[in-house]
Amino acid sequence: MYKSLMAHSLSRPLGTPPQHSTTVRHDPINCPDIDSGQLLHCVVADTCVAMDEWLQNPTANSALENIIPRANDQFAQAILTGTKSVSFALVNISNTAITNVYNVQWPPDATPLYFNQSGPLMPLLCNPFNLNLTDRQCQVGEVNFMNATKVWKNYTCQVSTSGICTTPGRLTPMGYNDLTASLNVSYGLYYYSPFLVDLVDSTYLKTTFDDISRNYCPGMRQSTRWIYVGFTVVSAAVMLSLVLWIVYGRERRQRKYYRRK
Repeated sequence: MYKSLMAHSLSRPLGTPPQHSTTVRHDPINCPDIDSGQLLHCVVADTCVAMDEWLQNPTANSALENIIPRANDQFAQAILTGTKSVSFALVNISNTAITNVYNVQWPPDATPLYFNQSGPLMPLLCNPFNLNLTDRQCQVGEVNFMNATKVWKNYTCQVSTSGICTTPGRLTPMGYNDLTASLNVSYGLYYYSPFLVDLVDSTYLKTTFDDISRNYCPGMRQSTRWIYVGFTVVSAAVMLSLVLWIVYGRERRQRKYYRRK
């Protein structure tokens, strides 16, 4: 990552601002001599500059292009439409099974639809979308993603070895598991699709980078500057200690020499 950032920053004259300005602007630094402290300072500064450029125009060429794909709103909307369609279809399939199988008094010869289902009718699952995939409000008597499994559990019967209900109920344990599995997939698509879209169209990254750029970059640049100063002071102290050690060693040799005389 750092190679990409450095290559991008060095591709323009040192000390010049990036092509795109942002609300929070971090100018690139001149790094003629790279040592451990200056390297850290340059990495932080160039990373902040690269994030600013990407925030200004996520679809343009930037230093982060090699590790972050370009934002694609059209592809993001296609994902959102696809997840809504699948979630809508799964809820419809579950409700069709409830309406045409579990809530119907089938005669004993209508196997495999008949399993001696009886008792109160099961409620339908609320579909969060209309046929045109717009948001839909739940109707009275429908269960939602959060309470459906708990409510449907009350309609489960005990079964014999042949799979026939021996107690009142509209669902066999196997039927309950099938409805629950379909509900989990539908709920997962409904709940996580906005987050997936945010990842594809880079909304999540924009929010994260903007927060880092505004709240952390100034402090990090200041902190790394002090780290660089600290490295410089330590290096100077080590050099001074080395010089003093050489002087001290030479002084000891001279004393031994004069003593022998």
